[in-house]
Amino acid sequence: MTRRSNGLIGIWAEAQRDRQRQQELRQRALVQEQRELERQQRAAEREAARLDRERRAAYRQAREAEARRRTEELESRVTALEGLLRAGCAAPGFTTARLTEPEALEPFDPGHLGQPTLMPDPGRYGIGRRTQYEADLRAARDAEARRQHQLAAYRQQYDQWAAARLAQVRQHNAGVAELVSALRGGDPDAVVDYFSAALYASTALPEEFPHQISAAYDPGARQLVLEWELPGVDVVPEVKAVRYMPTADQEKETARPVTQRRALYRDVLAQCVLLAVRELFAADEFGALESVVLNGFVDDHDPATGRRARLVLAAVTVDRPAFGRLHLEQVSAPECLTDALGGRLSARPDQRTAVRPERTPGEVGRGVVSHGGGEDGDPDLFEMDPVAFEALVAELFRARGMQAVMTTRSNDGGVDVEALDPDPISGGRIIVQVKRYRRTVPPTAVRDLFGTVQGAGANKGVLVTTSGFGPGSYAFANGKPLTLVSGEELVGLLAQHGLRGRLGPAGAKPRTAPVAEPAEHNVLGMSWSGRVALDVCALVCRGARVLSDDHFVFYNNPRTPDGTVRATEPLSGSGDRAALRVAFDALPATADRLVLAAAIDPEVNPEADLSLFTDARIRLSDAAGAELGQLEVSDGRPGETALVLGSFRKRSGGNWDFVVGGKGYAGGLEALVQEYGIEVA
Repeated sequence: MTRRSNGLIGIWAEAQRDRQRQQELRQRALVQEQRELERQQRAAEREAARLDRERRAAYRQAREAEARRRTEELESRVTALEGLLRAGCAAPGFTTARLTEPEALEPFDPGHLGQPTLMPDPGRYGIGRRTQYEADLRAARDAEARRQHQLAAYRQQYDQWAAARLAQVRQHNAGVAELVSALRGGDPDAVVDYFSAALYASTALPEEFPHQISAAYDPGARQLVLEWELPGVDVVPEVKAVRYMPTADQEKETARPVTQRRALYRDVLAQCVLLAVRELFAADEFGALESVVLNGFVDDHDPATGRRARLVLAAVTVDRPAFGRLHLEQVSAPECLTDALGGRLSARPDQRTAVRPERTPGEVGRGVVSHGGGEDGDPDLFEMDPVAFEALVAELFRARGMQAVMTTRSNDGGVDVEALDPDPISGGRIIVQVKRYRRTVPPTAVRDLFGTVQGAGANKGVLVTTSGFGPGSYAFANGKPLTLVSGEELVGLLAQHGLRGRLGPAGAKPRTAPVAEPAEHNVLGMSWSGRVALDVCALVCRGARVLSDDHFVFYNNPRTPDGTVRATEPLSGSGDRAALRVAFDALPATADRLVLAAAIDPEVNPEADLSLFTDARIRLSDAAGAELGQLEVSDGRPGETALVLGSFRKRSGGNWDFVVGGKGYAGGLEALVQEYGIEVA
């Protein structure tokens, strides 16, 4: 019994020890796991701290690099300003040869049409394939006949283009020859126009510098007298250096000392004057200039009166022999201007301290070409001499960085100004027509311009007017290389580039729109392919909100309250499937948008969508039914039941331009009109 009991107790004790060992093992495992987790956490914290240090270091390095970049940029700008004269002297001078176009045309290239059709090889056809050979031979001969026909037609097109282009080039060069003849004869208008073009086309001065000019020519003294705008003091950076402050996490700018900035600005002004005189003498191929009088001014507020005025900061009269003795690349510009040439330079130009001007263009006693200055001197574009108006437009193109010349009056071929945009991608030859109208320009003028552009082989056509354009003109120009510039837009462009011009008498209330013809209506005819019935609608809006529910024209509301927009029957024989009649000039003054939309007719095609709405277009016609142009619109898409076709938008000058739409709605007409502010019950 005792042994049995001892044996049971031993077994129990052993089991207890096993349980205890297991518990200790689990405890040790838990402790080890906890230590591993703590180790991993410490490692993660160390890694996070390291990454944070690296991020902080990278951030600091980036901020310091940005500060260095800004400092280097400032130093580079200052270096460029200090070296204006040296760099400008290396630029080629302007010559009349730059106005001449080469007569060499692009040779005829037939492309794939120049490759004859290969005839089948009878040796590759075995016995019993004679019929196949004859069929292939007939097909090859037919293909060759088509190729030769297409080649002949293509050659004829090329010959017509080449003849028209060559005639245009010769006509242009004849105009240049007439200009040269006028320059040789000392014609004042030709001299002023030519040397103005030379200054605008100059690459010696930075493009961002201003380009206002007033000039007159004294043929007796062979002297060109001009006022030339100089850059403002802001051309010299106020900041000298930039340093990153890590403790405050911000950049600290070190201001350029006032005396240093003033000295650099004086130097820039003197360099600009010397470069302008150099450009004028360098462009003088025919001995038209014995001397040049230049008054350099800034258009700023006079510190004495507080009113905006031309403040002359540099002035000089330069004889050709005296200027020819200078070595401009080695001179100190301020000393050269004041000591060697006897000119005047403001001692404190940064404070707009003016100097006494030399002879002014108005003192020459002849006509002055003047663009720039105060409001009281803005010329009335309606009253300007036609030639002066064309010269102003040419000056505008030159101010925009292009080469531009006026054509001869007797043989201009419908071209008033020719411009060349040097941009290698979007540039090219531009034909400009100038129309000084008081009424809306008719669409026929736009059509004529397009024909001239095509005949001249130009890249683009621009029609500039003192009036405005109707929807027909914009519809015809849509998608073509044509730009229409209304009177209001012209005035804005002139002001933007420092030139002058106004519409109407001085002091008159500015017009919000050009004078237009009496209000007439246009017909917007809608056609499309696909067997789907549509409702064509119109919303008269201000922005993206319809003026009122009554200004939503659709099948339940066929007209607006004033009748300016109404549904109508398509014009007979037009092929249109729906039409709207719109009097654009009579639309409410608060309206700036006419939105056109189309939606599935739920009664005729309740299950249809717009996937069948293809080949759509809007035909714009006048009140008599004459087509003015066609506007392409986007096709419909599966699942959509309503679509914004496009919108006529009122431009700043009061004209209406078409913008293609394309937004579709799966919820039909209700979803579309809700977006324009119409509540649907």
